[in-house]
Amino acid sequence: MQELQLYIEGTRIDLFKDETVSLTQTIQNVKDVAKIFTSFTKTFTIPASSINNKIFKHYYNFDIVGGFDARIKKDARIELNSIPYKTGRIRLEGVALKDGIAYTYKITFFGNTVELPDILGEDTLASLDWSASKYSIPYTAASINQYMNDNVGDGSMLVPLITHTDRLYYNSAENIAGTFNLHYVAGSIKGVVWNQLKFAVRLFEIIEEIELKYTVANGYTRDIVFSKDWFNMDNFTFSRLYMWLHRKSGDVIPAQQTAAITTQLSGWLPLSPPNLAITNTSTGITTPSAMFTGGARLFNNTLKTFDVSNPPQPYIVTIFINGLVAFQSASGIGSRTFSNAVIPSANDFLTVSITSTSSISFANVRWDFDGTLINQANGQLFPYSDTCVTGAFNLTNTFDFAVSEQIPEMSIISFLTSLFKMFSLVAYVDTVGTIVVRPLDSTDAPNYSPIGRNLSYYTSSDINGNDQPFNYDISKFIDTTKNSVSVALPYNEIVYGYEGTGSFLAKQHNQLSGANWGALSYSGSPTGQSGGLNLNASTEIYKVLVPFEHFKYERLIDVANSVNTEIQWGWSVNENRQPYIGKPLIFYYIEKNATASPISLVLSDTSVVSKTTYVMPSNSESLTSSQNKGNINFNNEINEFTNTTAFTDTLFLVYHSKYVIDIFNTRRRITQVNAFLPLRILFDFQLNDTFEISSQRYIINSITTNLQNGKSSIELLNKV
Repeated sequence: MQELQLYIEGTRIDLFKDETVSLTQTIQNVKDVAKIFTSFTKTFTIPASSINNKIFKHYYNFDIVGGFDARIKKDARIELNSIPYKTGRIRLEGVALKDGIAYTYKITFFGNTVELPDILGEDTLASLDWSASKYSIPYTAASINQYMNDNVGDGSMLVPLITHTDRLYYNSAENIAGTFNLHYVAGSIKGVVWNQLKFAVRLFEIIEEIELKYTVANGYTRDIVFSKDWFNMDNFTFSRLYMWLHRKSGDVIPAQQTAAITTQLSGWLPLSPPNLAITNTSTGITTPSAMFTGGARLFNNTLKTFDVSNPPQPYIVTIFINGLVAFQSASGIGSRTFSNAVIPSANDFLTVSITSTSSISFANVRWDFDGTLINQANGQLFPYSDTCVTGAFNLTNTFDFAVSEQIPEMSIISFLTSLFKMFSLVAYVDTVGTIVVRPLDSTDAPNYSPIGRNLSYYTSSDINGNDQPFNYDISKFIDTTKNSVSVALPYNEIVYGYEGTGSFLAKQHNQLSGANWGALSYSGSPTGQSGGLNLNASTEIYKVLVPFEHFKYERLIDVANSVNTEIQWGWSVNENRQPYIGKPLIFYYIEKNATASPISLVLSDTSVVSKTTYVMPSNSESLTSSQNKGNINFNNEINEFTNTTAFTDTLFLVYHSKYVIDIFNTRRRITQVNAFLPLRILFDFQLNDTFEISSQRYIINSITTNLQNGKSSIELLNKV
């Protein structure tokens, strides 16, 4: 019998002597292959002792000001025989009363990985602290021309050949001004107009921005730090992926008779030492969590603009919270004050943009924060004030393309889980608190860098050489009186695909082929492709749908001679050829040499340039299958540029097939056993280890352990 100790925020809690605490651990479950799992306990009860009442601050008494906040999980750790076993978080579920007096508290323990949604909540990609110096670029013909090459700066932002409205074509025998013919003729104003294009940001930048924002120093409960196993610039499978900055369909700037120019303010500085640490960056202001921690509060703010232009020009002030419009003034002139424009929440990121049709000089923009806050220690109210200013600046006639205002509306947790679904990634927290992200069970990839897909969770150690899978022979610990063998396959088909396939060319593919572009329906095919056996024991279809957009691209043919050009492009319109928003679009970039068929880029009504290199959007990592067959289709589709099926390293084949094909194997079983595992195994085993029983090795599907008596109920998958 083991002695269990449970600590919440460093304080040991009282437990019932006869209460059973069972911990369930699973990282990939055959019954729900798309979910990311973590360790968790079944809900259990603890006594309402004086110690526990103090920890939970008599939660049953809702009249207590500044009491225990059950909406937030608390740090916790489990020890067995006073030896640290698991760290994680405790959630208070409720309190049971007897005769009006607290009797028990109900709590649940979760492993550390579950903290990601807790910390991130519903925060969007726009809420990240995108630095204006790096992620705000003048939206001009010159910058679009420049960023159509991939050698600008560190490559964090690019401009792919994707139009938001116009239909491009190539005809070397035609020279008609004002058309969308990409064939370049010196001085002929035709081709792709620069403002048909938008920027894209590298996915690696999003990961870095997440790590920069979510830190203890910024008021969060944990530093979010990802390992460099998968999120690594040397892992080209990931680091060459970009997201198109396409928040609204059609134009970046709404078409108007007079162009409106928007500039995002930067350089906020505190006017005086703040009472509470408001964080100022080059782009905006982060409000401190201390201002919003529990209890009642009275909080207002005032934004003052000081226009010194002569004569004054009309302008509009827009305040964004986490990249979304929270307040917008009417158009007006002169110095103005906006009171109570925005009431932010903890750790909100606030930015200000000023829009006008003319250049304006401002002496200053001043933001006053003032109100009344509550002292969490004693419940007393105290005044609070702080002021941030920009200093003098000019609103010029250049529109700023700011990532925070142009990135698609998507939550951060949805972005991460989408990547996990695509590449069958698993996440777990190591001993130093780093979130290790690795592919579950990818196939061998001799033509790729050693970083990335070769770091298979089930077959290899992580990038630091840790967590090398180990085999434990547990034969002598098995309780042979009650075991069972079950069918491993709970459904007859798995469908892999993208939620967004509504763009014109993808929709056309769907209608002509009867299958969604890039999607795969698997039901036991030995080749790992769509189709397979007619499995009718179950009628359930399991769907793994990724909430990204998946474009089908087009390689242009020279209409004059039916010869392939070096141009591949994307078209963001729907089946009615109207501008299309869709889901957030990700793609691989390829720097393409187009010397044989240069692209005509229209810079103005009188200026056009020839582009002999450009950023090609692609679903494949390369255009040479002998070097790299990787792509982000689940099914082996015909490559849009090469018109071949040679790019066979699909998402399914490389990242899902080893695990899923085994699920559908007729020899696959779920074996359920009970075992009394010794502490040396309970403390040391990892979920990528194998258990061996009578010379047969098994993968761990899930394991539930009674932490007091050591009895474990284990679901095992036989290795086939």
